[in-house]
Amino acid sequence: MGFWTGKRVSVTGGAGFIGSHLVDRLIEQRAEVTALDDLSFGHAENVNRRAALLECDVTDFEKLQASLGEAEVVFHLAADATTKESSMGWSDPLSDHRINAMGTLNVLEATARMVSRVRVVYASSAAVYGIPHHLPMDEGHPTSPLSPYGVSKLAGEKYCWAYHHERGLDVTSVRIFNTYGPRQPRYVMYDLMKKLLRDPHRLEVLGDGNQVRDYCYVSDTVEALILLAEKGPAGAVFNVASGEAVRIDELVSRVVKTMGLEGRTDVRYTDQTWMGDIPTVVGDPSALGRLGFAPSVTLVEGLSRLYEWLLQERPGGVGGER
Repeated sequence: MGFWTGKRVSVTGGAGFIGSHLVDRLIEQRAEVTALDDLSFGHAENVNRRAALLECDVTDFEKLQASLGEAEVVFHLAADATTKESSMGWSDPLSDHRINAMGTLNVLEATARMVSRVRVVYASSAAVYGIPHHLPMDEGHPTSPLSPYGVSKLAGEKYCWAYHHERGLDVTSVRIFNTYGPRQPRYVMYDLMKKLLRDPHRLEVLGDGNQVRDYCYVSDTVEALILLAEKGPAGAVFNVASGEAVRIDELVSRVVKTMGLEGRTDVRYTDQTWMGDIPTVVGDPSALGRLGFAPSVTLVEGLSRLYEWLLQERPGGVGGER
């Protein structure tokens, strides 16, 4: 029997982008999975039919406690993660705090009250770092977030540490960098491809193209989460990143090539950005690598898979109609 066979697992945000892929992988590993989601951003159709789906808001402590039941492992991914669309939380910082910080506190308190010992993996964000002091950013990098979203995620980490240190909770935090792939509802790759599907001749890109990001395909992020549930030391924090620096103008070129639009698309940059944006974000995944993590999906392959998924969602193809 494998580690996950028959294990009772709850995934908050389990109907969302990363959460639903995690549910799929856990089902493949023969775990008994419950997806908890308030369906404000997630979609019921994302959830594997062999998993249970409970509609639950992590800010409702009583319902959350009841929904977690007798879980042995809890992956806490539920969050207000619209980020770019909400200017990294500046459009509604109170909501970011309520969902991300208070929601995490509710998950920790609910699991700490369980009779049996529970393993918790908390999904934090690279947004906790703020402006880089050095690159790539390792887990020892200073944390000085510039946005309500980043602050709320860092607050969740601090709650995790306090519950581990004072109440012995078995919890590990994970700083996720840019994850992409099928089912993602937003963010740069998705946005670029959707724009090009509507109009393959002209593409407007936010910023000047010099921003640098670190992209990790969703299946690799999921494998990292599972690995940390199995082997991650309690109280620790780990980056989940590819470690590969990619300029936005390079990414745009790769997207255009993936879609077969080389020489056909006029790309223009707005030279404008949004509040809370950090020009360069590149993670150091070596700590996770020492546990056995190695990203397996290249950016070229990942973009191809994302595009194939989008074509299934939009049968008309480039320049076509649904």
